[in-house]
Amino acid sequence: MDATYIQGSIEQLKTNIFKHVRHRTLLQYTGAPVLNENQLFYLLLPFLNGEEWNEHIDKSAITVGIVHASLYEHDKINETNATSKEQQLTVLSGDYYSGRYYEILAHLGNITLIRELSEGIVNRCEHQIKVYESNQNSLDQWFNTISVIQTELIKRFYLVFNFEQYSSLMHTGLLLLQLKEEVRNLQNGHDSSIMRKMLESVSNNEEKTLEQLLVEKIDMLQVLLHEYLHSSTFLSDELKRYIKHQVELS
Repeated sequence: MDATYIQGSIEQLKTNIFKHVRHRTLLQYTGAPVLNENQLFYLLLPFLNGEEWNEHIDKSAITVGIVHASLYEHDKINETNATSKEQQLTVLSGDYYSGRYYEILAHLGNITLIRELSEGIVNRCEHQIKVYESNQNSLDQWFNTISVIQTELIKRFYLVFNFEQYSSLMHTGLLLLQLKEEVRNLQNGHDSSIMRKMLESVSNNEEKTLEQLLVEKIDMLQVLLHEYLHSSTFLSDELKRYIKHQVELS
């Protein structure tokens, strides 16, 4: 197994997700579902590492990908132009994807998975809602919110199928990759809504800018990730190299 095989597996999962949510009108107005390849990689990590992986687990992974796509569509809604045709169809696309993943879950009949994903969706949405609240959270609380948004559903997937040994690595890797992306966006003047809330949290800090504080957190996470990779006895060397390369490229 090499990086080409890993990337091919991610592309295949992406294709399988697209097959389940393809709709001509939604494609025309809202485009293809947005999928985070870093999340797809960690969804597939147990499979790539040689864990037992059957059709039921594969369809469950597809379902998690559809849930992520559904939630992302709702996150895209523009508050100032929510009545436009495109915005209305974006809402409908999120609802359509929701219907598709519930349909797959119903056919799978895995009540534990249904319960865990439902609870995960609630927890993730509660954290997403914090962006619209007036409460001022600490920087660490915002880091936790970002982590939950990125990792909660994959954590639940791991829990159901006994892949929990990958959770610490997944949490660290996805938070690290997301913060690196947020720093790039800040540097390019494209801050997200959650970054604007984080800026409010550090507005009284005269010593360091938000970017500096994010870079410090990234450095800490990189050290932690390398410690996980160095000490891991179950992860293949090929995957360790891929994860290191993934972080270096981001």
